[in-house]
Parts: sequence; C-alpha cells; structure tokens
Amino acid sequence: MTAVYGPGPLLVAVAVDALSGPQVRVGDVGLIARVPSQARADIHDLARRVGVSVRVNWSGDPEVAAWGLSMGAAQDWGLSPDGYAERGDVMITDALLVGTAPAEDPYAATPVIRWHDVRDVETNSGTWPVTLDRDRPRWDWTALERVGPLRFGMTTHQVAAALHGEVPANRRGRHQWSQHGAGQWYLSEERFDKAGVSAHYWYPDGIPALAAVTVHGRTGPQVEWDGIPLIGQKVSEVDAEVIRHIEEHGLGRLVHCDGGPGPEELNMSVRATRAGDTVVSGARFFAPDWENH
Repeated sequence: MTAVYGPGPLLVAVAVDALSGPQVRVGDVGLIARVPSQARADIHDLARRVGVSVRVNWSGDPEVAAWGLSMGAAQDWGLSPDGYAERGDVMITDALLVGTAPAEDPYAATPVIRWHDVRDVETNSGTWPVTLDRDRPRWDWTALERVGPLRFGMTTHQVAAALHGEVPANRRGRHQWSQHGAGQWYLSEERFDKAGVSAHYWYPDGIPALAAVTVHGRTGPQVEWDGIPLIGQKVSEVDAEVIRHIEEHGLGRLVHCDGGPGPEELNMSVRATRAGDTVVSGARFFAPDWENH
C-alpha cells in the first residue's frame, strides 16, 4: 500500500497495490487483484442496491464518490519455469481510497497529484478497442536510425509531415526555470492517435529532435524483428520470442523500466498496453544514448 499525506501531515488517500496489497471489500464486493470487468460488474450491482452512482474515472475504471473509491488496474506478473519474474497477459485491479474532501475528484487532489499526476496521461472512456493485425499498416525498422517514416533526429515539423500532417492529440513537456525567474518549456512527447505512435524528443542542438518512437499496442502499425511481430500480440509470447532471439544470436539483453526485454545493441524494448482485461504488446525504438540522456 501507499499512504498519501496532505498538510499536517494528515492521511488523505491510500493506494492499494494490485500485486501485493491486502484485499479490501466494499460491502460484499472484493476490490483488489480481480479481473477488471468482473469487479466493475459487481461494483455497479452493489451501487444499484444501495442507491449510489458510479462514474468512469481517467483510466476507464469505476469511481464512486460516495465510497471515496477510484478503481484502477495493473499488469499481472508471474514466475517463469526457471523461477524468474515474467509479465503476464492479464490486468488485475487496484484501488485508490480517499476521504470525504477529495472524493468528488480524487486524482485532482493536490496530495494525490504529487504522488501520481495523471493530468497529462491519455484518458480512457472505459473501452479498449484493438486494431486487427490485418488492418494495421506495416512499418520497417532500421535499428538506431528509423522506424517507418520516422527518422531519429527529425524536427517536430518533419515528424508531423511524415505522418501526413496529423496534429498531435497531446503534447507533454517540462518547464525549466532560470535563476532570474524566466522559464522555458521543453517538449518531450507528442502522441499521434491516428498513426498509433508517440514521438519522444531531446535537445542535442537546442531544438527538439526525434529521439524515440513508441508504437502503441492497441492501434499502432505492425513492426517486425526478424519475423517476430512486435505489436498487438500477447505480451508473454513476444517477450519469450524476443528473449529466445537475443540468446540465439548472442546479443546483450536489457530489461527496461517497465519490465520489457530488448536487445541491448538495437535499442528496442517490448512495451505492454492495456486492452481491457488483457494486455497487448507494443514497442519502443530509440536513438543511441537516448535512455541515458
């Protein structure tokens, strides 16, 4: 669990972890480590019985102000036959529990924002459509150079042009303040929903240059590595195939911050994207030294 404190310090919220947190119940409904759709159905049923309303929160999960409850979900993990931790293909529920004051909008409460700021995260309506593989465009990948039409080093204008002029659905960045109080905003990411990719930037020459591309698992183009389809597949199967290929070809293997494997020399990692109760694979491709920048 994570305890979130406000001024005082006074306890404002408790976040219960999907993998290791205790079971928490509202009435006769268990909330933690469950199949999200089943937990959602039980929450709606209990809410109808006791006469409270249920809404959808930023992640597409149930939120009940009367109970100070905002549900979420995390990818399940298990153990491989060799005893190593490995990513699974399903989601299990977690929960944020808050007091009366922040219950109307838990993730807008200042202490919660400081713990987990989701204001710039892509919101979900509660549905997770996945593009069929036959309907995905095919992109080539040249390690350390480009993926599809996106070449590392491109400016933001060149990225947009390569994506047929698509306007980003969201842009993320950071402010950097000088000692005189003047600040500058630095772009770090643009999300292109139609193309199904996100572009990540760095500033080697003072202007944003493309440093990495994340291909979204639900909607992105298909990219292969030596015949292994990386996008929109079962994460456990892609992880296993990528690890096997790395070992067979004597490559170095890295495990990235979200647990995804990738070949050290090729600057690629397998990503995991929620698709309702399940998880599908995506991938991130990046320029040399970008992750260490």
